[in-house]
Amino acid sequence: MRQFRAHTVAKRRQSTGGTAIGIAVLLGGCAAGTGLGGLTADTPAAVKQEAVAARAKARWEALIKLDVPGAYAFLSPASKAAQPLDLYKAKHKVGMYRTVKVDGVACEADACTVNLSLTYDYKRFKGMTTPLVEKWIITQGQAWFVEQR
Repeated sequence: MRQFRAHTVAKRRQSTGGTAIGIAVLLGGCAAGTGLGGLTADTPAAVKQEAVAARAKARWEALIKLDVPGAYAFLSPASKAAQPLDLYKAKHKVGMYRTVKVDGVACEADACTVNLSLTYDYKRFKGMTTPLVEKWIITQGQAWFVEQR
């Protein structure tokens, strides 16, 4: 009988832990402003701008940390279909980027333009900062970077 009770308590604890994790994930999604449905063209502009700015910064942070597969994960499904990871790796010369700053995001329906300032080192020129403009789309409930050729 004692083993039966211990087993039951352990099961309840595991069940409660799983429920707590599920609730935390759900609340995290709501706190990010995407809710259960994710981003759509109808999501308020401020919410889209905040989400796209965070993803654009995260993509560049991955490149700064030499995590090319991590940066590749931010590409839109169409960009990934047109450019396999090996080609993406070959195109990006990582190791020279220092910092990135999101200067602004403008969204219309399901398309956003992100203005960034990227600081990098190039040969003898250290700490150069250049402005960048990126295109992001909102599809499948998420913001995705569109790689320009």
